[in-house]
Amino acid sequence: MTPPSSATAMPSGTAEAIQRLVAIMARLRDPESGCAWDVAQDFASIAPYTIEEAYEVADAIARGDMEDLKGELGDLQLQVVFHARMAEEAGHFTLADVIDTIARKMEARHPHIFGAAPATDAAGVRASWETIKAEERAARRETGALDGVALGLPALLRAEKLQRRAARVGFDWPDAAGPRAKVAEEWAELDAAASPEARLEEFGDLLFAMVNYARHVGIDAEAALRAANAKFERRFKAMEQRAPEDFATLPLAAQEALWQAVKDAE
Repeated sequence: MTPPSSATAMPSGTAEAIQRLVAIMARLRDPESGCAWDVAQDFASIAPYTIEEAYEVADAIARGDMEDLKGELGDLQLQVVFHARMAEEAGHFTLADVIDTIARKMEARHPHIFGAAPATDAAGVRASWETIKAEERAARRETGALDGVALGLPALLRAEKLQRRAARVGFDWPDAAGPRAKVAEEWAELDAAASPEARLEEFGDLLFAMVNYARHVGIDAEAALRAANAKFERRFKAMEQRAPEDFATLPLAAQEALWQAVKDAE
């Protein structure tokens, strides 16, 4: 068993590169000589940028653009350094504390690599991971089955995580027939909704039911919607290119004909 202390050494130049970025952020946040925009930020104002950069990383991966991925990972790393710098200024923690915390967590969650637990297959590793995470939640006094599911997650992804947590304690349909019937029920309730508030609520229930059905038939709802978005964007751009004149000036029938032509050409 390889102890953590003998893990692979950090690649040459990595520590220096991180220190350079830390120093740049410290300079930007200097209240006397720093950048006015950077100095004015706080955790809440930066959080949307952090989420955006994570999505841009995912986009670069989806496109297979490694050069872009390199840049986007740098942008995401900057977000970590930014948050850590603000925390250090407030006396909460440092970037070193952030890195140490995740390093300890990864060692603790891989006892078959860094501890005395026997080696196991992928299913065993997954089961051990979930057990350890449950113990961590208990240590944080997150005793409810749904505790700790981040509010900032995309809504479809959060819905799936909430459903999976509920399923762990037995609150789940035995097969896909139940959630499929629930989709039909929620659709009917949406059709019957008589006010904007009721339609909003029922539409949310319908989306939640759709995610539940997707989960039961092995579909990642978030990934499916991303793929649908990408397909629509691709087809729409192709329509615009095929249009004999400004697309916005075409009657709907002509636009529909272009849409069908693009679909048929795929």
